[in-house]
Amino acid sequence: MAEWLFDLFDEGPMIKQEFKRIPRHIGVIPDGNRRWAVSNGMDKSEGYHYGLSPGFKLYELCVELGIQELTLYGFTVDNTKRPTVQKKAFQKACVDAVKELANRDAELLVVGNTESPNFPVELLPYTRRVKFGDGKIKVNFLVNYGWEWDLKQKDGPASKDISRIDLIIRWGGRRRLSGFLPIQSVYADIFVLEELWPDFQTAHFYRALEWYQSQDITLGG
Repeated sequence: MAEWLFDLFDEGPMIKQEFKRIPRHIGVIPDGNRRWAVSNGMDKSEGYHYGLSPGFKLYELCVELGIQELTLYGFTVDNTKRPTVQKKAFQKACVDAVKELANRDAELLVVGNTESPNFPVELLPYTRRVKFGDGKIKVNFLVNYGWEWDLKQKDGPASKDISRIDLIIRWGGRRRLSGFLPIQSVYADIFVLEELWPDFQTAHFYRALEWYQSQDITLGG
């Protein structure tokens, strides 16, 4: 397999990283926005805005590595039970993220319950895959997503156009999937980081990839 060698300049001293195995599809659960906001003297609702920049840092790293597909949790159906000010904040963050991605190179697919008033109407055009720029990487965004809703669609899972995930990375220390794409996650390796999502660093991502190198990929065989 090809070897990948990268230099990290953005956080401290240069670190050499070599990867012989690159996951084709990475899933990301970007948790900890509210806890980060509180720890920084802000209202919980303010944390979602600070989760945008990490998402695009990760996007750039995935493009550089040649990762073919990236899926990120936006918000779940259950998240909409939170106070209105928080709900409006994470809805806006999702819309802002897509507006920014439209200026990059990606093929975007938004998956979520569009029949609910909690689904941002601005994202309806992206419920069919849309190409921005040169494409380069498939990006799936789960917005107002619920695993039960996904599996109960009459024409098959709503997420049927999303491929099997190789590696799931969860920030924020929680050791659960929180309903994240149950079909596509069936054979995914899962790496949990204690750091909160707005504190994202390149080194976090590389730590997950280092760990992935030693995992035994058998797919049940």
